[in-house]
Amino acid sequence: MQWTSALAIYLLFWVMSAFIVLPIGIRTADEAGTEKVAGQAESAPHVFRPWVIIGRTTALSAAAFGLFYLNYVNGWVGPEIFAFLEPPERLR
Repeated sequence: MQWTSALAIYLLFWVMSAFIVLPIGIRTADEAGTEKVAGQAESAPHVFRPWVIIGRTTALSAAAFGLFYLNYVNGWVGPEIFAFLEPPERLR
């Protein structure tokens, strides 16, 4: 695998992980028991900590990419594992 391909796949894992990590640990102003700022959305987080989210996202995406790369090298899961999804011979 070329390094550019690995980087592109890692970035895909990073973006996917960001959407998984974003709602974890977020509390609204109502849940935190604080007063809202004028114009603040009901669902806005009370405290937004982007570096914590970036760190969690990087850790999760590194673990996911590590598993992906190990599978790529060792061939644990390949297309033949999904052979049950092919239509029967009589329908081809």
